[in-house]
Amino acid sequence: MVPLNYYLLLSGVLFAIGIYGLISQRNGIRILMCLEILLNSANLNLVAFSSYHGNSTGQVFALFSIAIAAAEAAIGFAILIALFRVRDTIDLHNINILRW
Repeated sequence: MVPLNYYLLLSGVLFAIGIYGLISQRNGIRILMCLEILLNSANLNLVAFSSYHGNSTGQVFALFSIAIAAAEAAIGFAILIALFRVRDTIDLHNINILRW
C-alpha cells in the first residue's frame, strides 16, 4: 500500500504546476487545462484521504467535482470558440471585447 505522504506530494506538485500555468500562460485553452490540473489535484487529495480514513465520502465528492469540472470545461471551451470567431485569437491579453 502506498503511504498517504506520496499522494499528498503528488497532489502538491500537480497544484504547483497548475498555479504556475495559470500565472504564466496567455492562451485560453492552456489556462483551462491548468484549471483542470488544479481540480485533479484536489480530487487526488479527496480520494487519498477517503481511502486513508476508510470511508467513501471523499470519493463521492470527487465524482461530483469531476462532473462540475466537465461542465466548466464545456462552457469554457464554448466561450473560447465564440471569442475566436469574433476576434480570430484565443490569446487572452488581446481579447478586449467587454471594454467600453
